Amino acid sequence: MSRTIGFAKEDIALRFLKNKGLKLICRNFHSRFGEIDLIMQDQSSLVFIEVRFRSSEKFGSSAESVSFLKQQRLIKTAQFYLLHHPQNAACRFDVLAIRPHNTQSIDIDWIINAFTL
Repeated sequence: MSRTIGFAKEDIALRFLKNKGLKLICRNFHSRFGEIDLIMQDQSSLVFIEVRFRSSEKFGSSAESVSFLKQQRLIKTAQFYLLHHPQNAACRFDVLAIRPHNTQSIDIDWIINAFTL
């Protein structure tokens, strides 16, 4: 997937989550372990969000593409973030899986607390 498409899907995810009341803290946080697409505040929780898009489910769904290895990289990246930005808030990992519904619309599955440390 091109980076342009990735940014466009992240924009969709960001609008969706803002409409649900979350506040953006950081976008595309990088460390030597990987990248976290969105870091947001949901009331008293800090949320690390992985945005996934698949134009076809031929090889599995968007949500299924967050493998155990990808989860481990996200966890290490979140730990790195917290080391440099200490928080007293509870933390969780969410996945926002985006898939085409038809040529004119998309479906969004928001998996809250998709995996844990």
